[in-house]
Amino acid sequence: MSSSASTGGPRFDGLSASELARRLELPRVDLFDEVTSTLDIAHRIAPQAPSGTLVIAESQSAGRGRHGRRWTSAAGAGLYITMIERPVDTQALDVLALRCGLYAAEALSPLADGHVLVKWPNDLYLDGGKLAGILIETRWRGTSPEWVAIGFGLNVRAPDLTDARGLSADVSRIEALDRLVPALRRASAARGFLTPAERNAWRDRDLAAGREVTEPSTGTVRGISPAGELLVDSGGVVTSHRSGSLIFAAPITCS
Repeated sequence: MSSSASTGGPRFDGLSASELARRLELPRVDLFDEVTSTLDIAHRIAPQAPSGTLVIAESQSAGRGRHGRRWTSAAGAGLYITMIERPVDTQALDVLALRCGLYAAEALSPLADGHVLVKWPNDLYLDGGKLAGILIETRWRGTSPEWVAIGFGLNVRAPDLTDARGLSADVSRIEALDRLVPALRRASAARGFLTPAERNAWRDRDLAAGREVTEPSTGTVRGISPAGELLVDSGGVVTSHRSGSLIFAAPITCS
């Protein structure tokens, strides 16, 4: 594992960490050849890192997902990043993963061969396959958040998996990064629960809307609440879910 704190360190598609920081208008970028997870690095440096610090790895040997899932992220095929932010609004923290997903979907759609969709609570889908995943980890000091680490994994080139998708063939990782970073920063700066406009935008991209699901409860998905809860209608009774996995009753099919 090595970083580009010096001019002789790793480069990301030809750019050094300092060049990326200037390009993305960020206070700090830490660039690595390989890490276990960019989330691990982010938490290690966060006590001294300014808000807006970005960790980028060329590859990950133990990428982290929800429920403790692990995977390997291949070099050169995607974006494996974590953004460090210091939000103070706890209401906004409750919906941060959804905001990041929604804003990222909006930002990345022009780079995709199709309409990028959101899957509650933290995935992006394209043409029936997974395009990206988000994992947010918060560190607290008492009852106040000290920092959040926004982990984001994006397939720029689709891996050799039947249920995975990538961006358009002519899109570079730098182009994706140019669009993704401002979207994540805007999401982390937002306050309060989801606005009516955000919920309408979610509805337009909701992979699950109107679909039958078996988890987190059995029924038909009716969208999300302002607090980011999944709404499931079971025989006219709507239940709300703050956490859990969304499992469809039937396989997702390509459009």
